[in-house]
Amino acid sequence: MLVKWIRCTVVDRPGFERGQRKWAGLPGEPGFRGQGGGWSRGRPNVAHVFSFWESRAFYDSFMARSHDRLAASQSGTYRDMQVRLFEHRFDVKVGFEPRFSDADVVRVAHCRVRPDRVDHFTLVQEKVWNPAMAGSPGMLRGVFGEAPGNEFLVLSMWDSAAEHGKYRVERVERLGLRAQTEADVAAIAGDVVRVESAWTV
Repeated sequence: MLVKWIRCTVVDRPGFERGQRKWAGLPGEPGFRGQGGGWSRGRPNVAHVFSFWESRAFYDSFMARSHDRLAASQSGTYRDMQVRLFEHRFDVKVGFEPRFSDADVVRVAHCRVRPDRVDHFTLVQEKVWNPAMAGSPGMLRGVFGEAPGNEFLVLSMWDSAAEHGKYRVERVERLGLRAQTEADVAAIAGDVVRVESAWTV
């Protein structure tokens, strides 16, 4: 599975929202699995969109054929768009499905990992972080993806911002020490995204 993460700064919010609804045409596209997103909780004009495809080949075919027509309605409503693609490595909690209907917030973490620490980083993601997140009340499901250049994406869906907040306060610092995160990660950026149900496809 391919995970696409789009982040941009919105300059025309009503226009962007209208355009976002045009993506309702995606389910007819071969290989499309789901899409959703919303607004950053920390930066009010930053939007995040996550889409999921069965494979890179299906995604490339969509980009060559239908993408520009669907995207045209949002032209001029945003700036500073950043797009990243990640290959699915494993689920965070079992049985990941690209559904957003039951999620209140999505936590996205983008990590650049030191080349000699990739194997360790991947292992502790599987053995330390995943079980801790999977066992946290309110954590629904998630995905761990990898991109060339030792870049990784950890995407987790939560049924409430409050439950995600509790997990962060109670567990993240302790787990970070156990996982030796500082030794593995050269840079980390992330956000908490309030899911907009109207954007879900």
